Amino acid sequence: MKKYIAELIGTFTLVFCGCGAIVTNEFSQGTVTHSGIALTFGLVVMSLIYAFGEISGAHFNPAVTIAFTYAKKFPLKEVPKYLFAQCLGAIIAALLLLVLFPENEFLGTTLPQITIWRVFLFEVILTFFLMLIIINVSTGSKESGIMAGIAIGGVVWFEAQFAGPITGASMNPARSIGPALVSGHLEHLWLYILAPIIGAILAVMSCKLVKDDQCCKGNC
Repeated sequence: MKKYIAELIGTFTLVFCGCGAIVTNEFSQGTVTHSGIALTFGLVVMSLIYAFGEISGAHFNPAVTIAFTYAKKFPLKEVPKYLFAQCLGAIIAALLLLVLFPENEFLGTTLPQITIWRVFLFEVILTFFLMLIIINVSTGSKESGIMAGIAIGGVVWFEAQFAGPITGASMNPARSIGPALVSGHLEHLWLYILAPIIGAILAVMSCKLVKDDQCCKGNC
């Protein structure tokens, strides 16, 4: 039960802080800045890995959980519980943001700023890069060690920095589901669910191209 609670709290924290930075930036007319938003996402991911990496693996992302399962590094029976905890944490965070900022229409919802197919491709590539780092710095499905948090938080930061204004740089279905459901902006939610999952699985598939054949087996 502790690992599910860790995933719930971690995803709640990620969405509340990250989307909260977006909402606060809008409320304060740009005081936080886009760079500040990107840094917030990167730092909160890094901090959460150090806090919960040894408890739950610090996934906080359905795409990561599904990709670890595809890599045979995470048990299939745990996937529904992890996904439920992650999505519930994201929804609670978005609800709390709604209570704090009832006048905000989007609550940090990820929305395309260019054509849909290009945003889809962008999100696939972004999540590919993220999962590529995760699968290579993690032990099994655990994200641990002093460099794991820095590496993963760093890639979240720089991807949010350059792609955030175009796609929202979700890379995480739960991060998009929470604000979309609470704000009612569901029109592009399918994209932010499907693209990260595809990108994460492609990253696992690429693992075997640069590592030995057993790189994505066992260690559940």
